[in-house]
Amino acid sequence: MYYFIGIKGSGMASLAIMLKGLGYEVKGSDLDKHFFTEDLLIENNIEILNFNKDNIKDNYTVIIGNAFLEDFEEVVAARNNKTCKCYRYHEFLGELMKDYISVSIAGSHGKTTTTTMAKTVLSKFKNTAYLIGDGQGYLSKDSEYICVESDEFRNHFLAYYPNYAIITNIEIDHVDFFKNEEEYFMAYQNFVHNVKDAIFYYGEDEYCKKLSFDDKAHFSFGLKEDDDYYASSLIENKNGCFFDLYFKGEKKGTYHLPFVGRHMLIDALGVISLADYLGFDYKLVNEALNCFEGPKRRYVIEEYKDSIFIDDYAHHPTEVKVTLQATKLRYPDSKIVAIFKPHRASRVLHFANEFKDALLLADKIYLLDFTSIDDKQDGTDIDINYLAKMIDGSHVLSEDKHGAEILAREGKAVYVFMSSKDIYNIANWTKEFL
Repeated sequence: MYYFIGIKGSGMASLAIMLKGLGYEVKGSDLDKHFFTEDLLIENNIEILNFNKDNIKDNYTVIIGNAFLEDFEEVVAARNNKTCKCYRYHEFLGELMKDYISVSIAGSHGKTTTTTMAKTVLSKFKNTAYLIGDGQGYLSKDSEYICVESDEFRNHFLAYYPNYAIITNIEIDHVDFFKNEEEYFMAYQNFVHNVKDAIFYYGEDEYCKKLSFDDKAHFSFGLKEDDDYYASSLIENKNGCFFDLYFKGEKKGTYHLPFVGRHMLIDALGVISLADYLGFDYKLVNEALNCFEGPKRRYVIEEYKDSIFIDDYAHHPTEVKVTLQATKLRYPDSKIVAIFKPHRASRVLHFANEFKDALLLADKIYLLDFTSIDDKQDGTDIDINYLAKMIDGSHVLSEDKHGAEILAREGKAVYVFMSSKDIYNIANWTKEFL
C-alpha cells in the first residue's frame, strides 16, 4: 500500500495516479476541503481520508508531502512505525525516474505549461509517462520516457538525474528558503550538473546565460539569431503565432501555434528544441502542439453570460504580469478585473512592489487573504492588508458569498482569478450573483 500524506497536493496527486496506473494500492489523506486535484483522484478511485495519525498502518510505503513538517502527527506516526518505508515526495520521484528516459522541466515560471506541452509532443512518438503540477499523472508498464515537472523548492529537484532538461527561466523565488539570488542561481547550476545528456535553456534569460554546462550538450532557444534554436519572421495576433524555426542558421520548419502571449511561445520553443534534437519530424511536432490542451488552472478561459472568467495559477509577480498582459492582448476593449490570492507571506513581503506593479495592469484589483497551511510556516506574519495598502484603489474581499456578491457588482468584465491555491470557489459564487 502506498499512502500519501497530503495527497491533494498537485505533485502528490499526480504521483498517486501514476502508481495507481501501475496497479498498486494507493490512498492518502488531506484537509477536508475541495481542491482542484481532488476530482482526478476520485476519477481514479483513490481513497481520500481526513488527517489522523491512526491512518498509518504497518508495512505502508508512506510518501510525505513537502508542506508537512516532521512534527505533523501523521509524519510522526509513519516515522515511528519501523515497518513503514518513508519517503519525501521528491525522494521517491527521483528513484522512480531512474527506470525511464527522463525529461525534467525546470524554471521559475512556466514549468507546468511546458511540461504539458512536452508530454503532448513526446506522446506523439513514444509511450510517455508524465507528472505535471496540476494533478495530472500517467505511467504504464510500457512507458519508455517520463516527463516530470521539476520544482526548485527547497532544492528538491536536486534529487533528480534526468537524461534531458528544459530550463524556462531563472528568477528568484521561494525567498523563505533561498537567501539571495546567488544561492537561488546555484541551485540551478547544481541541477545542470545532474543532467546526463542534454540541456535546453532560454537564451535571453540573464541567469540562464550564466550557467556552466561543462562538456554536456547544451542549446539555447529564443527569438534572437545568436540563440541555437530561434524563431524568425514571427507574427503574433489574438489567434496565435506563426514563425520559421532555425537551428544555427538552418531552417528547420514553419510553425503555426494557437498560443497567445509571448511566454507561451517561449515555452513552446523549449519543447520544439528538444523534439528536434531527438529527431522528431517537425510537422508532427507542430500537429501535436496544435492539439495541446492547457494544464488545469493555467489560463483556463470560460465564457459566462456576457463576461469572461479566467482561472490561472499565477503566484509570482512575473506570472501575474504576463497573465494580465496576455489578457489585455486577447481582450483589448474589455474591463479587466484582477482577483489575486497569494501563497506564502514571505513571497508577498519580498516582492510587494513587484506585485503592485503587475496588478496595476488591471482596471480593478481585488485581493484575498492567505489560507494555506504553509503560508506563514517561516514565521512571516503579515496579512493581505500589507499589500492592499500599497495599491491605491484595491479592495480586500472576504472569501465567501458576501465577497463574491461585491465582486459581481463589476458586471460585464473579464474576471482574472490568480492563485496557486483554492481561489475557484469564489469564482463560482461570483457566477451565481451575475
